[in-house]
Amino acid sequence: MSLTTRRPRAAAAPVLVPLLALGLAACSVPGSTATDDGGGDATGVTDSTVTVGTHTPLTGPAAAGYSSISAAATAYFAYLNEKGGINGRTIEYVVKDDGYNPANTQTVVRELVQEDEVFAILNGLGTPTHSAVLDYLDQNEVPDLFVASGSTSWDQPEEYPWTFAFNTDYVVEGKALAHYAQEELDGTTYCVLGQDDDFGEEFQQGLEAVLGADGLASVQTYSVSNQDVSAQIGAMQAAGCDTNFLATVNGFTALALGTAAKLGYQARWLSSSSGGDYPTLAGFLGEDVAPLLLEGFVSTNYLSFSPDDPWVAHFREVNGEYNDGAPFDGNTVYGMSVAYTFAEALARAGDDPTRESLVEALQSGDVVGAGIMPLGFSADSHSAYDGVGITVVASGVQDYVGPVYATDSADGPVEDFTGDPVPFENDGVPQP
Repeated sequence: MSLTTRRPRAAAAPVLVPLLALGLAACSVPGSTATDDGGGDATGVTDSTVTVGTHTPLTGPAAAGYSSISAAATAYFAYLNEKGGINGRTIEYVVKDDGYNPANTQTVVRELVQEDEVFAILNGLGTPTHSAVLDYLDQNEVPDLFVASGSTSWDQPEEYPWTFAFNTDYVVEGKALAHYAQEELDGTTYCVLGQDDDFGEEFQQGLEAVLGADGLASVQTYSVSNQDVSAQIGAMQAAGCDTNFLATVNGFTALALGTAAKLGYQARWLSSSSGGDYPTLAGFLGEDVAPLLLEGFVSTNYLSFSPDDPWVAHFREVNGEYNDGAPFDGNTVYGMSVAYTFAEALARAGDDPTRESLVEALQSGDVVGAGIMPLGFSADSHSAYDGVGITVVASGVQDYVGPVYATDSADGPVEDFTGDPVPFENDGVPQP
């Protein structure tokens, strides 16, 4: 079916560190190059280049699970640049480490905007980290594209017209996984382990939208600052949970499964895409243990993922040539999909792109991305993907099973998506 119901706006996420304390109050962007005819702000654009930047954890608690994303995006930009760039301009990508610390995020994003004078912020990673710069970027009218988090905070076009999501939101993921569990699995007692922020809260909201307000026998949370989830897993075991949902980043997914194994606790595990990448999990668990602990592991995804998918084959080739032979995993596909989607938006922003024309291109609905369903951007919605596919690990291979599910972050039903995935065309080089 074609999903037309759009999500309601969510409440604004709290800013974790006062912006004024770090001098991040709204201000004129230095180096602004607004066109003389009032056509818009072309900061970061020259006759031959477009400069964008990101904040991401290259160090700290989230680095092991996510530091490879920006490297994959950089590699794809290198591929596009060698093909001649977009509308004659190469793309320069400035990557800054925030250590998954909101205070650091504020510092490095200020540097990107006021010193590096980037055209846009692209794929800033993390709910608590990006929430700390959401107001600053909007007040300075900097395109804030494809936030690497499933929080519904990024889909508020009236409140934050410059911000666009990329991940399927956590509510949608929770609803889809709960629907799959009810339709396809034989579980009787459902429980959840979630991160103690919007990630866990919104994922639980999605689960309960399908399972009911009393559908979870145990709700457990963890903090990324505490690398011990023995108490939480023990509580789920004591509650008799046979089907467990996970709103966890990759490191904590592996920690949860490893802890359960040590406790002799057998259950079925279903994870958000944020913590469900098999190669990354195998890196945490060890290649010998992973096939045993992850057999039957269920997760969501919204990007091209299957081993025989032409997008995956293309990204694998680019990775081998432009990414120093880095391991190929879900983060690789994610980072390259982000880079491709930005390039597609840039191509549609015109021969002389401005920040305003970039946003207009995204809101036009013409930018479709590289996923298993087209992007859903419009003037009324800055949510990216309105659904997910379900992946299952079988004999060490993670692949899609069954239909793609489409739904919303409210009380809409979970239904089969009957459209087509985005086709691979033109060697992965976007056209205007």
